[in-house]
Amino acid sequence: MKKALLLGVLISGLAFGQTKKLASSDVHWWGYKIAKTEASSHDGTVNVKSGNLVLKNGSVVGGQFVLDMTSINATDLSGEYQGKLNGHLKNGDFFEVEKYPTATYKITSVKKNASKDYNFVVNGNLTVKGKTNPVSFPAKITSANGVVTLESDKFSFDRQKFDVAYKSTMQDVLVKDDVDLKVKISVK
Repeated sequence: MKKALLLGVLISGLAFGQTKKLASSDVHWWGYKIAKTEASSHDGTVNVKSGNLVLKNGSVVGGQFVLDMTSINATDLSGEYQGKLNGHLKNGDFFEVEKYPTATYKITSVKKNASKDYNFVVNGNLTVKGKTNPVSFPAKITSANGVVTLESDKFSFDRQKFDVAYKSTMQDVLVKDDVDLKVKISVK
């Protein structure tokens, strides 16, 4: 009986894939004012709280990562201005981190891509402030020494689809809807 149970577990692992846990991560964001240029932007980081990738036959087929929105930090500013921007990002003006401390990206599929630099397209669902929308991005997926790394190209999502809106109507017109992200997660 024990052998049959062990065999069943092994077979199900082969059928559904192997889950590898987060080893390291780097998430960088960019937000823009009226014109989407480097001169009119702010950028920073957000920490990954947890994550995993699901592999089947050595290929990424699923997974998810959870962003710790309480860690969102503008890195292009310092001192008082950095504190003010971080406050706006964390409070009801944008992400409401007391009410929504995390955001989640769940991979639904990974497809081959013609690009040599980013050879896959990762499709998934992003959940921010309790709202879920599909978001896809080009990614480079590599494997070395038991570590699998998924690294995205810079991609955009529309913050308005997640109710991430500056509460002052006039101010929201001055802030572009696109938020850019670059994500790098490694699992082992």
